[in-house]
Amino acid sequence: MAAVAASAGKIEVRDAAGNVLADGDAVVLVKDLKVKGAGQTLKQGTVIKSIRLTDNPEEIDCPHDAIKGLVLRTEFVRKR
Repeated sequence: MAAVAASAGKIEVRDAAGNVLADGDAVVLVKDLKVKGAGQTLKQGTVIKSIRLTDNPEEIDCPHDAIKGLVLRTEFVRKR
């Protein structure tokens, strides 16, 4: 399946549990994360809705009310 996705030119993005992520999915944080520059900590279990995939398969763009331009690594999220 990964070979089919690679041959089609699409990047397969996976979360910490190995689930495939897509644009618009909701994810949950698997650990507390200190956000650099924002002076905040995102707590484990925080739900982030409507993610967007980036060109990098290890990062996702996450809309958040308090933090603009939040980009998280996929190793810290799990698909909801």
